[in-house]
Amino acid sequence: MKKIVSLILTLVLILGVLTACSDSKSSNSSLESEPVEVRILALKGPTGIGMAKMMDDSSKSEDSKYTFTIAGQPTEAVSAVAGGKVDIAAVPTNLAATLYQRTEKGVKMLAVNTLGSLYVLENGNTINSIKDLRGKTIYATGQGANPEYVLNFLLSKNGLTPGKDVTVEFKSEHSELAALMAAGECVLGMLPEPNVSSAMAQNSELRIALNLNDEWNKVSDSDSRLAMGCVIVNESFLKEHPAEVESFMNELESSIKYASENPKDAGTLCETYGIVPKAALATKAIPNCNLAFLKGEQMKKAIEGYLNLLFSSNPASVGGSIPDENFYFIK
Repeated sequence: MKKIVSLILTLVLILGVLTACSDSKSSNSSLESEPVEVRILALKGPTGIGMAKMMDDSSKSEDSKYTFTIAGQPTEAVSAVAGGKVDIAAVPTNLAATLYQRTEKGVKMLAVNTLGSLYVLENGNTINSIKDLRGKTIYATGQGANPEYVLNFLLSKNGLTPGKDVTVEFKSEHSELAALMAAGECVLGMLPEPNVSSAMAQNSELRIALNLNDEWNKVSDSDSRLAMGCVIVNESFLKEHPAEVESFMNELESSIKYASENPKDAGTLCETYGIVPKAALATKAIPNCNLAFLKGEQMKKAIEGYLNLLFSSNPASVGGSIPDENFYFIK
């Protein structure tokens, strides 16, 4: 009788252990299957245009894991990224480098999503190369920032000295210069998209005289690009949720391709989600925004020359130093 009781107790104990293990596995499985929220920030303008289709797909999906925020100013992105309020952000590349320093190497660059979107507009037909700017006065925006450094670099590479061979007059706002060019008060001006398209829509006499993305390619080595916009990720989020980041990258690539191939539909989405004020303006600007998707070694080689230029022009523009190898997410 004692042996039977002992056997029964043993069986009960084994069943209890198995049930506990099963419950534990079920609990863990439940935790692992919980959806991960991915908080994404994008800036208005070219940097955010490539995410328009992603935003639309997300808004139509009941189980979307993405939460999007549209920021009007880079300072908003700095606050959100440095404060840990977003996991992924589309920002200017020099801002990404600055955030890398500010967060003590807490972010990584996932991809370059925008190349050069700076153009020289002319009311006339005298400028067909950088060298044609000799003896001219050109109006521009971005004094003490990336546009000035890029312009100075291109002038010097073409044998021109800013302030001596070419006079550069700076305006404080893109919109101000665009309005002056639209009104015919400025003959030559350097502007980014979508301000280029805005000015040209109001003044049919304006034409794109120089594409600074092309001018960069003429004087730089084959791998270097005028990489002005990128996507970064919080490093801790990348470590904890690599699958979600990989999924995001795939969707981002598709979204950028969609915008490039369907500017009219993408333009409508840009207005819907507040990336560009008007659909017609976005549609006209998208082909000139040079949307891209460069990742891994291609991304790293593309941007290093640009960051070196910015550092040599003003170390503070990239956070005080050139980012090291850890800055780049190379799978």
